[in-house]
Amino acid sequence: MSQGKAIIFSAPSGAGKTTIVRHLLSVPEFRLSFSTSATSRQKRGHEENGKDYFFISPEEFRARITVGEFLEWEEVYKDQYYGTLKSEVARIWQEGRNVIFDVDVVGGLNLKKSFGENGIAVFVQPLSIEVLRYRLRNRSTETAEKIAMRIEKAQHEMTFAEQFDYILINDQLEPALKTAETKVREFLNS
Repeated sequence: MSQGKAIIFSAPSGAGKTTIVRHLLSVPEFRLSFSTSATSRQKRGHEENGKDYFFISPEEFRARITVGEFLEWEEVYKDQYYGTLKSEVARIWQEGRNVIFDVDVVGGLNLKKSFGENGIAVFVQPLSIEVLRYRLRNRSTETAEKIAMRIEKAQHEMTFAEQFDYILINDQLEPALKTAETKVREFLNS
């Protein structure tokens, strides 16, 4: 597999990583393509198979793990798997592009190990847990119980921030986008 570069963005749910990744994808000079993750969770709202995620059953996910099709994977909740297919990264690099990831914290650290010097791992951190709770509530996509579960997970995930190459505090969106651009530009030009 010919190797391009890998940009990994991880964060607790609601920290703003998806917004930052979408912005970076719009910067032509970076030649970025999004790595679509696989998941065994149910589709939400207007999500599309192959665009937002590759939606596969828990049984198929486990079968693909067994035959080594994943670069990294994790069972986030019972029978709810997320992972990065090796074939997806290979496709992007064969197109002569760099790959960008929007993954959870454990997935980000696993990818960081896989790519070594060819990857940069950025942890997007909210200003506080209170800000995170506010953002998750305002999404209006999940129940109060789900939000509480995500907040508990976020508190745990924030303990891993120091293991990333860079911590990006997402307090105000515009400065966070500019900082993300600067870090990615420096990495791609190194």
